[in-house]
Amino acid sequence: MAGVVRWVLMVLVVSAGVAAAAAALIPVAVDNREQLFEIPQGTWARRHAGATVDILPQKMVLALGLRDVLVLRNLDDVPQIFGPTLIMPGQSFRLPFSSAGEFQFACTAHVSGQMTVVVEEGVSAPWPRLRYRLAKLSNFPSRS
Repeated sequence: MAGVVRWVLMVLVVSAGVAAAAAALIPVAVDNREQLFEIPQGTWARRHAGATVDILPQKMVLALGLRDVLVLRNLDDVPQIFGPTLIMPGQSFRLPFSSAGEFQFACTAHVSGQMTVVVEEGVSAPWPRLRYRLAKLSNFPSRS
């Protein structure tokens, strides 16, 4: 009986090792590099009426080579400003990032009027790939 338990334990350990190696070595592929955020219709009217409307995250995290194009779609009835860009009702604004860093933008869709976009390095090396996949499985951010 002890031999069977030892054998099963060894198979589990080897299987976990193979799964971790595969997660670290197989390149991460995405079908679309865009990260879409929509400004819902009626946002300005609800804010103007005194409601606290928190529609977009205060900090957006993107990753080079995976999700490195921010797309803002204005479904509201009034224009919105993001950085130096005026986004008219029904329009979308695409902002591709080519380098990692932390970027601050003026944003009328936020209560604070500011939004931070953090662009992380891509996940081309094994450890970042493994961290990325584990974060996707656990629904936690890949880095703090």
